Amino acid sequence: MLLFLVSVGFGQVLDQTIPVSSSQEVINTSTNTPRPTTTPFLPVTPTSTATPEIPTPTFTPEVVLPSAELWKDWPIIPPKISPELKDIFQQGIELGNNPNAFSILGDCQSQPNVFMGLYDRNPSIVLALDRELQETVAQFSGSFDRYSPTVKDGTTEGALLWPLWNENREGKCTPNESPIDCELRVHKPVIAFIHVGTHWETRNEEYLTRIIEKLLENHTIPIMVTKADNREFDERINATIVKLAEVYNLPVWNFWASVQELPNHGLRYGQNMYLSTAGVEVHRTGALEVLDYVWRELSNP
Repeated sequence: MLLFLVSVGFGQVLDQTIPVSSSQEVINTSTNTPRPTTTPFLPVTPTSTATPEIPTPTFTPEVVLPSAELWKDWPIIPPKISPELKDIFQQGIELGNNPNAFSILGDCQSQPNVFMGLYDRNPSIVLALDRELQETVAQFSGSFDRYSPTVKDGTTEGALLWPLWNENREGKCTPNESPIDCELRVHKPVIAFIHVGTHWETRNEEYLTRIIEKLLENHTIPIMVTKADNREFDERINATIVKLAEVYNLPVWNFWASVQELPNHGLRYGQNMYLSTAGVEVHRTGALEVLDYVWRELSNP
């Protein structure tokens, strides 16, 4: 799904519950309407004066997420997309973003060979998916298994903004163009996964804020992605990811939550970074499900 899996992803207004209003028809129960003339052989049924029972309307409250500090309790798939993001999405298409393209901003675990590249390379895997997921693969065909200047081993938030990090393998980037600027200009994604943080750095929040604002300025919808590891030992990276998602009202793919029931929480034994075989599978399938959900929500005015 190009969005970026920038696991994790990217602030939101999440603390208000808006009740759903409903309307009711006024039912005329008047008994003063004259009866029609009938033959004497056909009895006339009297009009009932009983007030018909009006069903009680059902109100469906919006989901209210816990505060960002309680990010571990957030659902795996984001529960809603704001109307503002839907407007930004539609404006982006009108301005030239490609409705069939998503991007990933990520490190080694976002490389096509270990992430979603199979959805472009292996038709049998796609045919085994649910119908809606097959439609999503078709919608974003070509974005799953491609070279991107924003996916590279060791990528950090700062690296995405640094022109010297851009390998420019296809020769499509201009001199001194950062990886993210080249990706937005060349690929024109409507969605991007922000899936960095394993290779954390001290200015993580500052750089991540600049990335989010750059994507939104380009009318590309960020999906913020939490990470499975805790290499920084205090989980501040995931906390920062969710905090900024809350500030900018962005959808969060809580990948961390999806692997907690796996052995070693989805990581290889003896390591604190790389995903296990089971973790890789949850990573791949979860990303497609999130892409499917976010794309359909954004496309629904």
